[in-house]
Amino acid sequence: MIQKFEQIYLKAPDMHSFCPYRVCPLGAHSDHQLGKITGFAINKGIHIVYKAKNNGVVELTSIQFDKRAQWHVNSVFKERQYDWADYLRGATIALAKKHELNIGIAGVIEGELPIGGLSSSAAVIIAYLSALCKVNNIHLTEHEMVMTALAAENDYVGVACGKLDQSCEVYSKKDHLLYLDTKDDTYELIPTHPNMKPYKIIVFFSGLERNLAGSKFNMRVDECRAAAYALQAYSGFEYGKFEEANLRNISRNIYDQYKNNLPETWRRRAEHWYTEFERVQKGAEAWRKGDLETFGKLSFESGHSSIYNWETGSPELIKLYEIMTRTDGIYGGRFSGAGFKGCCMAIADPAYVEDIEKNVTTEYLKEFPNLEGKYSVHICDSADGVEL
Repeated sequence: MIQKFEQIYLKAPDMHSFCPYRVCPLGAHSDHQLGKITGFAINKGIHIVYKAKNNGVVELTSIQFDKRAQWHVNSVFKERQYDWADYLRGATIALAKKHELNIGIAGVIEGELPIGGLSSSAAVIIAYLSALCKVNNIHLTEHEMVMTALAAENDYVGVACGKLDQSCEVYSKKDHLLYLDTKDDTYELIPTHPNMKPYKIIVFFSGLERNLAGSKFNMRVDECRAAAYALQAYSGFEYGKFEEANLRNISRNIYDQYKNNLPETWRRRAEHWYTEFERVQKGAEAWRKGDLETFGKLSFESGHSSIYNWETGSPELIKLYEIMTRTDGIYGGRFSGAGFKGCCMAIADPAYVEDIEKNVTTEYLKEFPNLEGKYSVHICDSADGVEL
């Protein structure tokens, strides 16, 4: 990455920005309906090496993509260009709405792991925003960083995601579980219990990359919202705009009373949301007590619900999940991210790591031999969120 920068600009970069990736063992597919989530930042992420450009131009090169991107901090395309830099154009616009921008950056971006399932989009946005804030002497709070990064994805890229990804990458602390309520942004960092068994976070990358903006992610969000809207009508609740409906504002009792009136697809989406809400609460308490076995079991249950109620997962990811459930030494795990392609994450006993890697790899590539060379395994630890 530094070599690439020197090749382009004939000198070394002045500064470096880093944002970690995240994993979410419990709470997936619930933040856009104001649910509760758990998560970790991990010790791998997105790096940007850069220098300030006083003329206000942003000029970025990605190691992962061919096309170099360029714009001025005060003159960004108003609509998506449908390339990798859209996330950063959106971030520029979101930041400029509340802060004066005069200085741009010239930089090179590199991700440490394959794209898909670890929220690389949120990580690259936050790493970029950190760099842009630094050169323009802007000091965002953690909450402001989360909301600015979220606006880039929601408003510019058009992904109807919640704030799970950004929150994990900003608030997390090494050896702590982030437990966040996305309704009011209150959160707790639950420390690893002194009597908890040791663990590693393992990322199994399927070999298939994915793009949320081109997936069925937004459709799933709309299906949840449709279920919420219908439940309001069936129960006699006053309701307003469709886009303001969400399952968090409807009790589990109301759902249980009227769920059989819902179309089957909407019912399944809501079933995942309500059961995931309960799993998050149980998981946080299990972590607090140092009960890694229960926490892992809940994560496996979350993965099962994602397949059968949320109806996500490519054949490759489903196979990875199934292999994980029968592999000794894995406490629990699930798809990481939206679950359309990408990767699975697992919480595992360090003593079994070598056997886990060997056994999962052998069984997976036996099923999908064409993905040899693309499939990969990464052993990670929890980490601090981005340093602002």
